[in-house]
Amino acid sequence: MSRAKMIKQAKRVVIKIGSSILAKPGQALSHKALAGIAREVSFSEKGGKDTVIVSSGAIAAGMNALKFKLKPKKMPELQACAAVGQPILMQLYQKALDKSGLRGAQVLLDRLDLENEERRQYARNTLLELIKRRVIPIINENDAVFVEEIRVGDNDNLAAMVACLIDADLLILLTDQDGFYTADPQRCEGAQRIELVHKIDGPMLSQASGTLNPGSTGGMLTKLAAAKMATSASIPTIIADGQDKAILKKIYAGETIGTLFLP
Repeated sequence: MSRAKMIKQAKRVVIKIGSSILAKPGQALSHKALAGIAREVSFSEKGGKDTVIVSSGAIAAGMNALKFKLKPKKMPELQACAAVGQPILMQLYQKALDKSGLRGAQVLLDRLDLENEERRQYARNTLLELIKRRVIPIINENDAVFVEEIRVGDNDNLAAMVACLIDADLLILLTDQDGFYTADPQRCEGAQRIELVHKIDGPMLSQASGTLNPGSTGGMLTKLAAAKMATSASIPTIIADGQDKAILKKIYAGETIGTLFLP
């Protein structure tokens, strides 16, 4: 099946928005970036695709509000940032979605919600009901009260888990990089973008690095782990540049952008 046909046939899409798309380190969340995301989601919905968002940004918003320049290392400080930032994030999302005639819903999950059979079914039912009612689920980990034993740890893997939970047809990981490269393009001038990946193996994982953004968690390594999880469940995955204002339009048009990981 061609890339264009695979993406065209995708009905249910999970889109992960990275912190680096929403805010620069030490700065408030960008209203402009959120408005752009809302327009793209509106385009997605009007195109007949059910859209679920997994969004980072709560801790970054809380860091800015509480005047942290660097991501806190003490757990109570980190959780305080999440608690302060989560309502800020949701308020800005709803304001942006309102302009496109859309409604958002906050859904906070942890690992038990996705691994315990009964709680998993409840979470699935809630998300499918929101989708049915044309409400955009905006999902984040419940960072304000998590304990390590039930933590997912990063929103890339959370997005993959959600994609598996709701039987998504496509997972899109939006970041500040336009795909997966042969080496870190910020450190290696000759790095080349890989357009298509058939299998994620050990050597490929060794090429990936963690994040350099002090307000973010993960980096390319967690994106590859998420892609491996999703593709193992027969869900094609795309890593693409979320700073491109028309990124979803280009992806849905079948343009060869980003990196496509085949199921």
